[in-house]
Amino acid sequence: MGKYVSFVSDENLIDETKKVINAFNLALKKAPNKVYDNAIDPFSAVFQGVAQGLSVTEWLELETNRQTQKTLQNAIGTFHQNIIGSMSGWESLPTGSIFDVRNTKLKVIAEIKNKYNTTKGNHRIAIYDDLAGALAKSAYKNFIAYLVEVIPKSKKAYNSTFTPSDNNTHARRLERNDIRIISGQEFYDLASGHKNSLKIVFEILPELIANIIKNKLEDREIKLYRDLFFKTY
Repeated sequence: MGKYVSFVSDENLIDETKKVINAFNLALKKAPNKVYDNAIDPFSAVFQGVAQGLSVTEWLELETNRQTQKTLQNAIGTFHQNIIGSMSGWESLPTGSIFDVRNTKLKVIAEIKNKYNTTKGNHRIAIYDDLAGALAKSAYKNFIAYLVEVIPKSKKAYNSTFTPSDNNTHARRLERNDIRIISGQEFYDLASGHKNSLKIVFEILPELIANIIKNKLEDREIKLYRDLFFKTY
């Protein structure tokens, strides 16, 4: 489809990359004025600041960066949803939908999370119930539903039944072969029909981002970014 990635068009890949960059830049611009929008934890400030020899100003800079990272992580989650949604046969659904992407030919629906610990406790139960509710509709008869964790807990890829535990009853949801939890690299391959597709997308990003912001990366820096990928996957 494209010169950067064979299974995603250049237009979609560039547009979605720009969206993440713009969201991050906007968050950086607003950060100094938004740091007090959420209650500051003065206990964290004093423990971390004094223990690490940081001034209050330096600690506030760290806190500002931490809050900005939240915006970045959300934007990256949307990036993955829209990249998958732009692949052949796939559709990205609007915000507020029961799940994020679907492919009627493959009979697959999926909720996409950027990282394995994005959802915890009863939120995972809610995802299971939402996916089960979707599968109960006639439009999704014989579909398979996935919870996708783009960044997995360990380097080992997985695709297994999803049986989250209820925090209140401690009982697990019913095991069903059509409700599954899957690692990012496995789902990208399923969605694209290409092996190592998540790696392929990642490896083009340093060059693509540098081109967009009109910057130049040294080969050594590109290698270090790729090394980070192999520490996760």
